[in-house]
Amino acid sequence: MSRERVRILLSQTFNPWFNLATEDWIFREMDTSTRTLFLWRNAETVVIGRNQNPWSECNLKRMEDDNIFLARRTSGGGAVFHDLGNTCFTFLSSKEGYSKATNVTILLEALKRLGVTAEASGRNDLVIPMEDGPRKISGSAYRETRDRAFHHGTFLLSTDLTRLANYLTPHPKKLESKGSASVRARVMNINGVQPAVNHESLVRALIAAFCDHHGATAEPELLDHTFLENQPSLRGMFEQFSSWDWRFGNAPRFHHQMVEYLSWGFFEVHVDSENGHISRAQVFSDALFPELVQDLQAALVGRPYSRAGVKDAVTGLRARYPGQERELDELEAWLMKQVEV
Repeated sequence: MSRERVRILLSQTFNPWFNLATEDWIFREMDTSTRTLFLWRNAETVVIGRNQNPWSECNLKRMEDDNIFLARRTSGGGAVFHDLGNTCFTFLSSKEGYSKATNVTILLEALKRLGVTAEASGRNDLVIPMEDGPRKISGSAYRETRDRAFHHGTFLLSTDLTRLANYLTPHPKKLESKGSASVRARVMNINGVQPAVNHESLVRALIAAFCDHHGATAEPELLDHTFLENQPSLRGMFEQFSSWDWRFGNAPRFHHQMVEYLSWGFFEVHVDSENGHISRAQVFSDALFPELVQDLQAALVGRPYSRAGVKDAVTGLRARYPGQERELDELEAWLMKQVEV
């Protein structure tokens, strides 16, 4: 086997926006003649795919209450929950040198070195065969451009599986999304079959399998927060990945119907949202303030589909309706609860 140039990068930060920005930074600026392995972990985070709608995928109110990050990646696929019990991997290479099959071979070999027997399943998953059926321990997603490609995914090591349902199940709501929905799979942690496996041992096994397969050696490069902050182009990417516009504004078009009996009338509000902003609104009500209802409908259009956007819309009505402060307070509180973030 001919020796190839390889590079191994280990992130020392748990901030998901920094890690996803770092992955994109490596992807854009890497030497495509070198095969790169990037290993990282995130603090408690829900990561959604490029074309997913956070309002229909996530319980955003509970995430806010529990201080859970929301992050959007550049690749496709479904929503996943990350914590420090997940190890994340990214293989980066030229498009010409990209091979999903090679990467899967390396992943399975790393697991084998740790005494874990697993197999590829479907297009994206690695599973452990169990008596009651296969259990997913790893999922992947992919991205290609004209001259480069990456394959990234996660390993479930010791994550709190009970929390998957907490944050990946949205509140019941009449919301119709045009984006791609996640497909839930039966999952398990690797340390359920090999309790001694942890992040450090998995990282060592992945590095060894990666280097051995490519007939190369490389010292891991540690990327800490200070190093990352000193890269000007990376700082710009971090600002993008952490922004509301990227995480929420990139949501595909969807429709939300909200219905409630307020103390001063029945309200049925329909909004269409596109790119995180309300593109159309209809408000039906038997309230005794028809002009206010019509003005609310107009005020919502063009606002961000967010608490701040709704609050701004109602605030704009207060000067015109000084005698309806109580009603507007109730309306504002209800609408803000509906949009969640």
